[in-house]
Amino acid sequence: MSSPPRPVMVIFDRDGVLNVDHGYAFKPEELEWVPGAKAAVKRVNEAGVLAVIATNQSGIGRGYYTEADMEAFHAEMLRQLTAGGARIDAIYFAPHHEDAAEDRYRVADHPDRKPNPGMLLRALAEFGVAPGDAVMIGDKPSDMEAARRAGVRGVFYAGEDLEGLVLRELAALTGTTFPE
Repeated sequence: MSSPPRPVMVIFDRDGVLNVDHGYAFKPEELEWVPGAKAAVKRVNEAGVLAVIATNQSGIGRGYYTEADMEAFHAEMLRQLTAGGARIDAIYFAPHHEDAAEDRYRVADHPDRKPNPGMLLRALAEFGVAPGDAVMIGDKPSDMEAARRAGVRGVFYAGEDLEGLVLRELAALTGTTFPE
């Protein structure tokens, strides 16, 4: 399929949208994909649309795991996606929390931590995407609020068919219908 005439982006929350949220997911060997998640990312790629992740990772700030642990988890996600012919163009994360164990992460209202829009705004700026040409798919009210504050369409994911939801959003973003 050809790329849209302008840069378009799908921003995925991570835990609960792409991977099953068992609470503070960070062990690569425990990565469990939400059904249809890998196919959904591949559909985004095939449409010529950017696929990014914006994820709060307060477990780092709370001292439950390290940035290196999270990076290993992300590396396994990317490895599995690549094996299936899919990719993520960028991953943004916010390890901050008001009760963080480490001073460097102890921030009560960090601009990147959802519901604040910092990660989304940075993704849009770095890839040159207008807010109206992006959608955020998340499973929490904080995802929807971050999208609203960034001027991005927020789509609440409640466990339905993720691939079908992505296809509908791609059609709305690009004006192209995609076969199911």
